[in-house]
Amino acid sequence: MSYQTILLNIADDIATLRLNRPEKMNALSTQMRAEITHAVNLSAKEARVLAITGEGRAFCSGQDLGDGANVANIDLERVLRDEYLPMLKSIIDCKIPTVAAVNGTAAGAGANLALAADVVIAAESASFIQAFSRIGLIPDAGGTYWLPRQMGFAKAMGAALFADKISAKQASDWGMIWEAVPDAEFEAHWKERVAYLASGPTLAYAKIKEALRSTYDNDLDAQLSVEARLQGQAGQTRDFKEGVLAFSEKRAPGFEGR
Repeated sequence: MSYQTILLNIADDIATLRLNRPEKMNALSTQMRAEITHAVNLSAKEARVLAITGEGRAFCSGQDLGDGANVANIDLERVLRDEYLPMLKSIIDCKIPTVAAVNGTAAGAGANLALAADVVIAAESASFIQAFSRIGLIPDAGGTYWLPRQMGFAKAMGAALFADKISAKQASDWGMIWEAVPDAEFEAHWKERVAYLASGPTLAYAKIKEALRSTYDNDLDAQLSVEARLQGQAGQTRDFKEGVLAFSEKRAPGFEGR
């Protein structure tokens, strides 16, 4: 597939997906959503980690309000169901670790696209804005799911109602993202983090993701059963055997992702 709105590079087990509409602050169009979905699914087959970042000064400014017909006549329910849901699910259900490297403004659906990733690393100059109420809408693209869980109910409600800009530092302090990094170090830092994941125990990472995501729906006994089942599977992998051997030999493990 030839991409028009994104750039995808896969090398050294690392897939890097760059939103590439800098003149539109990487606003999400119908075409971009389809291309992101395709690229994520491809990356899951051909890489061991996926990084998503933006070209230019923004990560993603959200829905492209100039995309298609009169925006006031758009069937938003259909767009969310048919276009956003497949894109978000491709990221959430991705079997390899996903990292959102937020290089600038992440607004509206762009903020929640970032939150769909397993880990969010942001430049200190970046910001997150739940801008929906400014145009009479509610947070979508998973915002009403992620925000209360990651920020707490009070912060999530304030972010949704006031639509205030949240700095990367605030987002990190509130538990909304993993970390905020000084701009001068940002690019090198997230690439180092991604390379670390690419060399790690890929199957264990997939089971970590499954276990942590299932905890929202389980009580303690059910979650302990999930842990036992997934740990039993992890214990049968070559990576586990290599990890134990490397520990006993006092060396770095050479994980193969199997």
